[in-house]
Amino acid sequence: MNQHAHDKHASSPARSRSHSDAHDAIVIGSGPGGASVARELALCGARVLILEQGGAAPLAGTLAQMARIAAVPGKGAFLHRDGSLLVQGIAAGGSSTVNFATAADPPLAMFAALGVDLAPALAALRAELPIGPLPDALVGPMATRIMAGARALGLPWTKLDKMIRPQICRSGCWRCAYGCPFGAKWTARDFLDEAVARGALLLDHARAGHVIVEHGRAAGVAYRHGGAEHRALAPLVILAGGGVGSPRLLHQSGLGERSSAFFSDPVVAVMGSVDGLRGGAEVPMAAGMRLDAEGITLADMTLPRPMYQGFTAQAGRLDRLFAHRQTLTIMVKIRDAIGGVGGGGGVGPRWVDKALQGEDRARLAQGAAMAREILDACGARHVFKSWHFAAHPGGSVRIGDGVDSDLCTPVPGLHVCDASVIPQAWGLPPTLTLLCLGKRLGMHLAA
Repeated sequence: MNQHAHDKHASSPARSRSHSDAHDAIVIGSGPGGASVARELALCGARVLILEQGGAAPLAGTLAQMARIAAVPGKGAFLHRDGSLLVQGIAAGGSSTVNFATAADPPLAMFAALGVDLAPALAALRAELPIGPLPDALVGPMATRIMAGARALGLPWTKLDKMIRPQICRSGCWRCAYGCPFGAKWTARDFLDEAVARGALLLDHARAGHVIVEHGRAAGVAYRHGGAEHRALAPLVILAGGGVGSPRLLHQSGLGERSSAFFSDPVVAVMGSVDGLRGGAEVPMAAGMRLDAEGITLADMTLPRPMYQGFTAQAGRLDRLFAHRQTLTIMVKIRDAIGGVGGGGGVGPRWVDKALQGEDRARLAQGAAMAREILDACGARHVFKSWHFAAHPGGSVRIGDGVDSDLCTPVPGLHVCDASVIPQAWGLPPTLTLLCLGKRLGMHLAA
């Protein structure tokens, strides 16, 4: 199905099921984890209800829509006490709608040590999904210049796997981070399409209030939709509201602590201008390098002009505000220590508390220094660094702590399948990992 098919299904008056019908499973959240579980269950004939807090409007590739998905305080964006920002996508498809479409394999050994074998799911998904490096024609001039600079220093800078259909990706486009309107970027909406086509019911703008527990096991969900309160019953409930949303829902249901520690994968952008360069519209994170032992990842990160100008203003470099087309940007992402306060709302509806630890600052400083060396090799001047922001909140309901190896909570029938179950931070994009977890869980539940 195409990128927008599920929007038609979600709003069609011809849908034969309704709120009050019996369901086999309720999935709360439709990001990669939730969409993957829902798809597997629907393909096996289960009657699935998907509740999505955000909207399911077609992706338009606009700044305004992206801001609604990922920049609404207390919904798509949370402030840290240190003034930095934590972002997540609240829409059908979750953060996959506005991410950079980078596919990193899950850390199989980390999960295997906890009794979770993701290798079969990974093999199946890699055979099915559009995963691979971009062809040279889709690697923009900025990514190419950064790659040349890194390789001149002897660094192992290589193309990254992207979840992009190259045959329909438009060279010189800048909409990956805004929500691809052309269907070139794979998102979890593709799996929602399949689930809905097989009978799942997707309700957008449906906000879950609490999990219903009867006789000691999950029995359904109370939620608000269309200005009214509803109750949906099912013997299986899967929370997929993300590293902040799922622990908060557990707390609201009286099933979790008021607050929980988490990781956030902090990111900084290091920028420098090159005279004569004309870029600014290309696929971000086309290439990069990983230092797994150090917990540092670097990649090119060409941003749309409004986002670039936001970074520039944040760093106080108003002199570079209009240098977008000649400014190279290198992303520095680190593996941070699990800590802080989030989840159940111990800080507040719009705040989390995840200050950088000393080792986190050291990693960011090491990565930023490497980025500066690469930019210097590229001939860049006016080099500066942004404030950090949090890219992938997770680890708040960890496997081995909040859930077991089948992602089940202490309440039978209640599972969690999103970044909150990841047992350790590793500082890489989690989309493919969440798809693997969702596929494994969906097949387990269907069996």
